[in-house]
Amino acid sequence: LDGVIEVAERRLDNAFCAVRPPGHHAENDSAMGFCFFNNIALAAEFLTREMGFKRVLIFDFDVHHGNGTQHFFEERADIFFASIHQDPRTSFPGTGFAHERGSGGGAGFTLNVPVPPGMGDEEYLQIFYDQVQPKLEEYKPDFVLVSAGFDAHRDDPLASLNLTERTFRELTRELKQLAEQYAGGRIMSLLEGGYDLNALSSCVQEHLLILHAED
Repeated sequence: LDGVIEVAERRLDNAFCAVRPPGHHAENDSAMGFCFFNNIALAAEFLTREMGFKRVLIFDFDVHHGNGTQHFFEERADIFFASIHQDPRTSFPGTGFAHERGSGGGAGFTLNVPVPPGMGDEEYLQIFYDQVQPKLEEYKPDFVLVSAGFDAHRDDPLASLNLTERTFRELTRELKQLAEQYAGGRIMSLLEGGYDLNALSSCVQEHLLILHAED
């Protein structure tokens, strides 16, 4: 929560939390998928409940759907959960179908975009620009949180996408620009998956170079 407070109060431009274990599969009453505590859900809840933010975006680019995060907030409009992930018919945890869009007061504030195994950078980024980015801009978030899982990399042993560092570099750039446009630059990312250490270190480096670059 120190990172959330520092970024929210503009003492830091942005932050990356290199946490392990990851968190986005953890439910409110159970651990799941290597995750014990849902770190990003705690951050979003703190921002809305304790710091007065009204439109918090959580964007999750981990290859696996963030079921726990979605379930925490699917009935709320003050937290928008968006995820691009491998088709749940072929990947753990088997959730995150396109028809899952939130419910009750949160209807329309969950966006799931499943993609097929084998997808590479060009197709993936086009899906982001066509299907996801317009929804994020429409929401106009006042704080951007990123579930930064790098297991969609082509070398990762626990998934079947074919992405390279390029995708994570471009996603980070677009999310940072979104934060600058609507959230006063407030963006914080939290490490999720990534199980090939060479790919993980390379992707995290690219992510940080964009986050901390001077515009």
